[in-house]
Amino acid sequence: MAKRWSWVAVGVLVAGVWAACSDGNDNAGKPASTPKHSTATKPSTTKPPTTKPSATSTKPWYDDYDPAHFASDVRRYAKQAGINPQLLMAILYNESYKPHDPKFERQWAEVDSDPAFGIANMHKPAFDETKRGRDFANRKWEELPDNPALAIQAAAWHLHDLAKRLPSKRADLYTKDELLALGYNAGGGNMRIFARGRKAGSQAQSYVDRLHDNWAKSAEALKS
Repeated sequence: MAKRWSWVAVGVLVAGVWAACSDGNDNAGKPASTPKHSTATKPSTTKPPTTKPSATSTKPWYDDYDPAHFASDVRRYAKQAGINPQLLMAILYNESYKPHDPKFERQWAEVDSDPAFGIANMHKPAFDETKRGRDFANRKWEELPDNPALAIQAAAWHLHDLAKRLPSKRADLYTKDELLALGYNAGGGNMRIFARGRKAGSQAQSYVDRLHDNWAKSAEALKS
């Protein structure tokens, strides 16, 4: 769910690094405008755990962030949502371009009209739509910077919902996982257009290219 960041002075030293690595798609992480059929699951009282640093860690998780550190959460929530765990892990690598220090994210949100939160870079409308009827329905988007497990759970179910919106007949231009990645980055409406044979633009295609670059690394990370 990357987007182009127009830098202003926010007093954060790492801001320049973030801007240099951003993807530049303002549609990323937003729910499609076309209504979809409900795919909600029955709510339960179980809440996702807050992922915490290892007891032997000397730094906060976000100072030494690697999606591989959350492999168990990726496997767990991918299985629950019925999606490919390698796809979910690769998307986390795609979205790891920006600092995930919770304080940094909240500072940036003060100057960004449409910020994305958490390690999966999810926008508030996408999170609020995805959580409906699910066992994290009572959780808030504002929790994502502090809770990697919740961010992974929401991303998994968002991919699940995107998969439900794929047309039954698709062109051969992109695989299912590539289309879901495109949907995650560019929105469900664009995903359906690409599924019918339209080639993605340069920004969306760069997201798929990075997915390919991260694919083998994601498989290895899931072994941890």
